[in-house]
Amino acid sequence: AWYVPCLASLETLQELCRKENLTCKSIGITNRSLKSYEVEYLCDYKVEEGKAYYLVKWKGWPESSNTWEPQKHLNCPLLIQNFLRDKSEYLSRGRGGKAMKVRNHVKTLKPAIADYIVKKAKQRIALQRWKEELNRKKNHKAMILVENTVDLEGPPLDFYYINEYKPAPGINVLNGITTGCECADCPAEKCCPKEAGFILAYNKHKKLKIQPGLPIYECNSYCRCGPDCPNRIVQKGTPYSLCIFRTSNGRGWGVKTLQKIKTNSFVMEYVGEVITSEEAERRGQLYDNQGNTYLFDLDYDSDEFTVDAARYGNVSHFVNHSCDPNLQVFNVFIDNLDLRLPRIALFSTRTIKPGEELTFDYQMKGSIDLTSDAAEGLSPSKKSIRTVCKCGAMCCRGYLN
Repeated sequence: AWYVPCLASLETLQELCRKENLTCKSIGITNRSLKSYEVEYLCDYKVEEGKAYYLVKWKGWPESSNTWEPQKHLNCPLLIQNFLRDKSEYLSRGRGGKAMKVRNHVKTLKPAIADYIVKKAKQRIALQRWKEELNRKKNHKAMILVENTVDLEGPPLDFYYINEYKPAPGINVLNGITTGCECADCPAEKCCPKEAGFILAYNKHKKLKIQPGLPIYECNSYCRCGPDCPNRIVQKGTPYSLCIFRTSNGRGWGVKTLQKIKTNSFVMEYVGEVITSEEAERRGQLYDNQGNTYLFDLDYDSDEFTVDAARYGNVSHFVNHSCDPNLQVFNVFIDNLDLRLPRIALFSTRTIKPGEELTFDYQMKGSIDLTSDAAEGLSPSKKSIRTVCKCGAMCCRGYLN
């Protein structure tokens, strides 16, 4: 047996049931609830004979069922507050002139204002559903929030949240590990990093202590140590609540932290589809025409593979570039010792305040020794078309590539 996921929302399915007078217990439409009414959002406003009325979109009902209801009958203060705020926002941008106009002694909103309010209401619902979806799919404890106070853009239509690499057919991202350390209390003389010829990456406070360009070897699933081992950091996922937000300067979506992040702390992992460099070259040409790319070369040891986070990724998909970033990239090896397939982790380069945007340098220039072989694997794929940089940093290079 096989199936495909339903792309319609629960409310849309309920609307279809009610429109056709059908019942379906699995989506909450029973004979008892078939005629139930709950305000989903408010569409319009008018004053008639001194009484205020709102045009109501009922949750789980088609828009053809919208009705005008007196304000005194509505018990939805938050929705009324959203309605009034959206109206004021529209007017404050100098779009609509006077909010009300009179027809036959009935004061109504201009159609453009009502249209904007409906679009904002639908956007708010879509972003809420997206936030819930992201938090269902994530595998870490910290929360993911979504915010757009800039425009009417909703969730990306062709993006799927994943927590780890999604390898293309024929690529194995979990190999090379057959044993682990025998440490009762890591780090010990024969702990994983030392067995690989490197020092432990973290100090006693679980903060990064190595220089950019050096790899991180964490304890793996075969190791004797437990989940509280100080050498298990990246594998636990991000410990910080983050917010995907709409930027106000034309950079699309961005990510900001909701908590203070100390220097040299692990923030998030960069994940996506793992593809061959040949496939990356083909996709890169398509992305160049769109003016963006999410290709990240995994050439720590060779240039065979690339991570593409365009369609599949996590919060890192939305992290913007900056010529003066607060995040730095490191190669990490845990359950795979294949030097061609490191995991990519982002660590803070300084203290980051709550509400501050998270960024990393797409080229890493000035952050690492670009003459080293290891450093060559830390920059995203180069583009043939130059893209103007909008990071706003004092040291901005002018272009992303």
